[in-house]
Amino acid sequence: MIEKAFKEASKCYYGWLLFLLALIGIGFGFYLVQLNQGLTVTGMSRDVSWGLYIAQFTFFVGVAASAVMVVLPYYLHNVKEFGRITVIGEFLAVASVIMCLLFIIVDMGMPMRLFNMILYPTLNSPMFWDMVVLNGYLLLNIVIGWNVLEAERKAVYPPKWVKGLTYVSIPWAVSIHTVTAFLYSGIPGRDYWLTALIAPKFLVGAFATGPALLILICFALKKFAGFDAGREAIKKLSIIVTYAFSITIFLLAVEFFVGFFSQVPGHMYSLQYLFFGLYGHSSLVPFMWVFLILSVLALYLLINPKTRSQDTTLLIACGAVFVAMLIEKGLAFVLAGLVVNPFGRVTEYAPTIPEIFITLGIWAAGIFIISIFYRIVISVKENTGI
Repeated sequence: MIEKAFKEASKCYYGWLLFLLALIGIGFGFYLVQLNQGLTVTGMSRDVSWGLYIAQFTFFVGVAASAVMVVLPYYLHNVKEFGRITVIGEFLAVASVIMCLLFIIVDMGMPMRLFNMILYPTLNSPMFWDMVVLNGYLLLNIVIGWNVLEAERKAVYPPKWVKGLTYVSIPWAVSIHTVTAFLYSGIPGRDYWLTALIAPKFLVGAFATGPALLILICFALKKFAGFDAGREAIKKLSIIVTYAFSITIFLLAVEFFVGFFSQVPGHMYSLQYLFFGLYGHSSLVPFMWVFLILSVLALYLLINPKTRSQDTTLLIACGAVFVAMLIEKGLAFVLAGLVVNPFGRVTEYAPTIPEIFITLGIWAAGIFIISIFYRIVISVKENTGI
């Protein structure tokens, strides 16, 4: 079935793949420089030991987990409108988990140290369990997505054991973002992360980001590949985005109340640094005000049924949700916990050119994988009419 990714493809499609391969090559070239010179080529330091790589890893764990928002309604509640896009959601999860694993590899100065996690497992470490759940989720989605697509191609029902695996994948999707949240909330010295809200905040943020991205992908596939996900599917996804994003903003407001009403310095400093600057350090402030503006815009467009039901305003709202969450979870969350250290001192961080190009290379790798998978999916659906 893999041959469908390249059979009867247009020149634009091949040009797109070559462009992505070029970005991957540039990113890999910078990675070789990093491998040779070590993490000294990054902007990380003793205080800020996690930077852009781990922030992006955290964001894409959420995108991967969000596949459950189409799998769960379709398989558990028989929401047939999601039938055409469950495979799309599962392959989005596959590409996202691969990106997560790549971000972990580039964050390690010596990637061969990954084998230590397998050869010398530490069962009380959240990092070990994060490796287990991420690789398990990747395997589940590859097996489920591929077998469902194979069954569609042959115009038969998927094997019963595939349906069993989909039930397993639902709580598994929740576990990958929960365990990732425990990586942070299990560090008692960082006040910004020392809250039980991280896991629910991660999950609800993921349930807004992933469906918003899925809507954008569905519109792109309709415009460039003629694949129509169906009006009802888009409508239901937009409602999921509305509720999930509203709760995300509510949980952020709760963090503000706890920090500033209690006047506990450790809780206040990180929020002050993010939104107003602290001791003259304010490099993330412009990003956070963009986050606020995009959040207000997205909420206005999503909560209003008229703008939510129009294609143009829905696209703007979904784009605003995706970029806002990319700033909040894919940049600010990790840095806010490290830039302000336990003594209240600020050590600012800015990603270097190698970090930025390595990150772009991993983004390109993820989009390349999605492009291949979606080309196969559309080819199968065109032939079968499903």
